[in-house]
Amino acid sequence: MGKVRVKKETGRLYLDFMYQGVRCREFTSLTDTAANRRRVQALMDKVDREIALGKFNFRETFPGSPRADRFDTVDGPAGGGLGSAKGQVDHTPRFRTFAETWVDENRPAWRRSYEETVIGTLNQYLLPKFGNQTVASINRAELLAYRAELSKMISPRGKPLSNTRINKIMGFARQILNEAADRYEFRRPFQGIKPLKQKKPDIHPFTLEEVNLILRTVRSDYRNYLAVRFWTGLRTGEANGLLWDRIDFDNNVILVRDTLVRGRLQSDTKTYDSARDVPMLPPVREALLDQKKRVPKGVEWVFCNRCGSPIDNQNFTKRVWTPLLAELGLKYRRPYQTRHTAATLMLGAGEAPEWIARVLGHTTTEMLFRVYSRYVPNLTRQDGSAMAQLLASQAGGLFNNNNQEED
Repeated sequence: MGKVRVKKETGRLYLDFMYQGVRCREFTSLTDTAANRRRVQALMDKVDREIALGKFNFRETFPGSPRADRFDTVDGPAGGGLGSAKGQVDHTPRFRTFAETWVDENRPAWRRSYEETVIGTLNQYLLPKFGNQTVASINRAELLAYRAELSKMISPRGKPLSNTRINKIMGFARQILNEAADRYEFRRPFQGIKPLKQKKPDIHPFTLEEVNLILRTVRSDYRNYLAVRFWTGLRTGEANGLLWDRIDFDNNVILVRDTLVRGRLQSDTKTYDSARDVPMLPPVREALLDQKKRVPKGVEWVFCNRCGSPIDNQNFTKRVWTPLLAELGLKYRRPYQTRHTAATLMLGAGEAPEWIARVLGHTTTEMLFRVYSRYVPNLTRQDGSAMAQLLASQAGGLFNNNNQEED
């Protein structure tokens, strides 16, 4: 929002506002009186309103300003806006305005946590950069330049933004601008821009021996929690958001229907296929029965802290998980590696990939083979020797037959 200010040296009022990412100060000849302030404030309100609606024309409002020439390429001369595409009039809204429309239209299909992520990304990155530009004026060169700018930014953790993070930021811009291009019939500016290459998932599962060592050593009040995570492959939010009415001891299944995100229980899962029934293997059933005895009466959470609240992942990682791995001399891995460990152990045990995919909540087996397959030989010691033995036996018989024919 713009402000009406007074220049100390002259006592004259002026308008101070942001437009197209540029701070503008437009001075008047009016002195600082109550009546003059009302007049200038009315003009400031009009400017703010037109900027928000994408209807602001700098030259029309401030025809004598030296800045008018600068904005003509977007606003155009008085009486019409000369757009950036082929000299046509640009009647498209500002990026900020259209982004708000896009969020409102997609909100019903989003989980609350995803909505917060989108809005946070818009407010932190995209709106400060493109908010005041019309959607049709944002071109490919600007997008590539901004992506390069993002690669030089430092995150709150003191590290450069990862390619994954940059792709997510630019991905939201892509969705917004593609939708705008379809509605207002201009060329998609992201055409030909490919996402940055991302690192493969960081998969470092524990061995069966390490899992047993962890379960023997961890604090007793967290042993059942880790046992369930290691033997089911539940995601962090799924395990932390598990409720007792989702535990079906009669049919030996865990009904995964909810997830805990940022301390709030959401009655849906990460994807459609993530809502699933997870078999309760004997060690899992044993752990859950023991947990039932430990949880205070009236607490709905399967795993909770001493106050009866669900487990907070950051607190668990800092106070339990990290010290535990250090004590055991194990290389640090995120708690999420319990899920990867479950997947590799299931594969190593020879379970059908289709069954494993269903247990983990994957749509297909593609991710299993793409992400976990390289760990299977180490776990099963089936490194091709069986195939080599088969071929050797067949080849031996074939060669013997050939030799007999030659004789």
